[in-house]
Amino acid sequence: MKILGIETSCDETAIAVLEVKNGHFNILSNIVSSQVAVHRKWGGVVPNLAKREHEKNLTIVLKKALE
Repeated sequence: MKILGIETSCDETAIAVLEVKNGHFNILSNIVSSQVAVHRKWGGVVPNLAKREHEKNLTIVLKKALE
């Protein structure tokens, strides 16, 4: 079985693909796109900017994770 994990809760867009065989987990890919540089100017996460960056990066990160 393969598991697709997607994380967009704060300032990173991350996707991982895991494979489970005989109760053992194997990480096939783990791709992270950080937004640290985008939010640095404001000293913390700006929700509207985070949303925009997730929308921009989600497809790119997914494609890389599935390769």
